[in-house]
Amino acid sequence: MCIRDRPRPRVMLASTAGSVAALLILVAVGTVLDQPLLIPPLAASMALVAGAPDLPLSQPRSVVGGQLLSALTGFAVLTVASPGLWAAAVAGGLALGVMMLARTPHSPAAATAVIVALQAPPFWSFLGLLALACLLLVAVGLGSARATGRTYPVYWF
Repeated sequence: MCIRDRPRPRVMLASTAGSVAALLILVAVGTVLDQPLLIPPLAASMALVAGAPDLPLSQPRSVVGGQLLSALTGFAVLTVASPGLWAAAVAGGLALGVMMLARTPHSPAAATAVIVALQAPPFWSFLGLLALACLLLVAVGLGSARATGRTYPVYWF
C-alpha cells in the first residue's frame, strides 16, 4: 500500500482502537501504581506501532530499546549538566546518535531524553516505568496487528 492510499476501514478502526486502548491501559496501570505512565513520547510511539507496524521505527527493538537508551542518554547528560533547556537540547540531539549506534531508531524516544533532561526524574523508577509502558505498547501492538491481519512485529531483534 502506498502512503497516499487510504487504509481499509477495518484496519483504520482496529489501529485507532488499539492505540486508544494502549494509552488507556497506560493511564489505568499508572493510576494503580500511583505513577504517571503516559508521557507524550509514548503516545507517539503507539501511533507508530498501531499505524505503521511495518516500519523499522515501530519494531519492538526500536520501541523498547530506543526509549530506554534515550532515557539513559538524558540521565547521562544530567551527570554533567543541570536540568534545563540547554541540557534538554543536548540530550535530545545525542539520543539520535545513541539510537543510530545501537540500531534502535525510534524518533519519539528523542523526546523522552528531553523530558529526562528537563525534569530529572528518579533514575530507577523512571526507567522501570518506561520499560513497563513500552512493553505494554508492544503487547497491544501485537493484539492490534492480529485484529487487522497485519504483521507485527516484522522482527524482534
